[in-house]
Amino acid sequence: MPNQSFFSMGLSTFQVPKELFATNRKKLIQELLNNNNNKNKNNNNRNILCYLEGGRSETRNDTDHEPIFRQESYFHYIFGVKEPDFSGCINLNLSSTGGKEEVQVTTTLFMPRLPEDYATFMGRIKTPEEVKVMYEVDEVRYTDEVEEYLKAFLKAGVGGGSEGGSEGGGGSEGGSEGGGGSEGGSEGGSKNQILLMKGVNSDSGKEFKTPTFKSEELLATTSSTNIDTTTLFPILSECRVVKSSLELELLRYCSEITSLAHVYTMKNIKPGMMEYQCESLFRHYVYYNFGARHVGYTNICGCGPNGAVLHYGHAGAPNDRQIQDGDMCLMDMGAEYFCYGSDVTCSYPSNGKFTERQKIVYEGVLNAQRKVIGMLKPGVSWLDCHKAAEGEIIRALQKLGVVVIPVQVADDDDGDDNNNNNNNGSSSVSTSSVDDLVDLRLGAVFMPHGLGHFIGIDTHDVGGYNIGHQQRIAQNGLRSLRTCRVVQPNMTLTVEPGLYFINHLIDDALKEGSPFKKYLNEDVLNDCRGFGGVRLEDVVAITKNGVENYTICPRTISEVESVMAGGKWPPTKDDDESLMRSRLTDPTPLGIMSSMKYL
Repeated sequence: MPNQSFFSMGLSTFQVPKELFATNRKKLIQELLNNNNNKNKNNNNRNILCYLEGGRSETRNDTDHEPIFRQESYFHYIFGVKEPDFSGCINLNLSSTGGKEEVQVTTTLFMPRLPEDYATFMGRIKTPEEVKVMYEVDEVRYTDEVEEYLKAFLKAGVGGGSEGGSEGGGGSEGGSEGGGGSEGGSEGGSKNQILLMKGVNSDSGKEFKTPTFKSEELLATTSSTNIDTTTLFPILSECRVVKSSLELELLRYCSEITSLAHVYTMKNIKPGMMEYQCESLFRHYVYYNFGARHVGYTNICGCGPNGAVLHYGHAGAPNDRQIQDGDMCLMDMGAEYFCYGSDVTCSYPSNGKFTERQKIVYEGVLNAQRKVIGMLKPGVSWLDCHKAAEGEIIRALQKLGVVVIPVQVADDDDGDDNNNNNNNGSSSVSTSSVDDLVDLRLGAVFMPHGLGHFIGIDTHDVGGYNIGHQQRIAQNGLRSLRTCRVVQPNMTLTVEPGLYFINHLIDDALKEGSPFKKYLNEDVLNDCRGFGGVRLEDVVAITKNGVENYTICPRTISEVESVMAGGKWPPTKDDDESLMRSRLTDPTPLGIMSSMKYL
């Protein structure tokens, strides 16, 4: 089979260009060069090698059962390798001649040296040359050569190095096999440096596992300046925040197929089904039609009261409730394709018809989405967007009769009421507007999560609290934000406001001494227990002037009810252009509808 310039699952599934990963590498290289120039303005004659390890093959507990492998995200970002037990490096040979700075880059993959019987159970073993062609790198070696390779690279930088360096360093054009040093080495004996990943994921709080070595020589070196564990992680994390045009097209594909699978689920749900049957419909649809073997996270199919459980669907509650007539159903599911994913949530009544209460709650959440999408553009704070969404949630609660603001204080439609007169009636309430209730953090009782998150190779993608940006705020509700950054072009985020009736949060809000109690109508609020919740979640990309919504799900009440009654989707007319669903009325988004017509 001839080499192809893309990866795909065949048939009409999306073709992921290999150039995507080469582009990611170029971006990393440029950022490393910028960092190196800033640190070493008077000495650029040094060689840098970034070494990363991919995910390892694992078995379940003490058995030989192998779960389906999914690549480690940083490694995938740089190399696009599908298989486990690989590692790789990018060697930057830096030199300065006559005041002109030059860089020579060599990309190397290390593949596992598999036993012969692997071919019997798992299929023919690829040769290093085949892997080189497949992943478009400069060379491929075996993982049992890694430590000698790294030692040779370090030795080549000692004392200026010899012409061409020593075997194992991985130089390419202009140098010999090894050393990574430029011809003749670098006068003055500047040392080569290996960069390793080490850091904490600011979203999960979990530490990235730094590569370890067996060689005493390398172990002794890790404490010196030859091996750096502080530079690579923050640079690579920041690289992933802003997407390339190729990444954006792949993310659009993931969100469009996710949207169509949600519509398929929406059209087939009915009272009496089990929640897990909705999960099954979604997973079948994205895999059978679009090659998405993985989903980005555990599917959430919370119906009725389960819609108030934010991460429902886990092992202890595996989407196993029977759906009742009239239940509000919250479906949070996203496809993953070649490690890039989507994260979309739809909420709708199981019987296809909204009650008046459901309409008020749903429309409040949709208004929050509209508000945020209307705000988003480069330079806007995500924190401000979150607070704006909370304001719309509080307004919906007002309309529902749950939240009561003193009648003598007018609240304009924009939530910007500057009337600060105290209430001199029977109550001592001094709060004067929805904005004051947002500042009081009342919104966190009913939307106890952040507005959304970065999305890319990981569902909760990295970079939310990178160094140099707004750090996490400790206030109730705001500490749940996965980022507080100012948005910029080509960031991709989810916009996912929600309104939930969560018993223990309601109990706390109604306790004596609670700052929220005097703003809540206890009878109406208690009557909402068991409702569950509504969440609407779209994947959006920040553009130069605003935002583009990659999600093409039914969103308005009329759209949802029409689809659940058998109406066609995608529609020929956009019911709500404020949601910025630019490809909504395109009958062939990415060509994926060409053989499927309308749902």
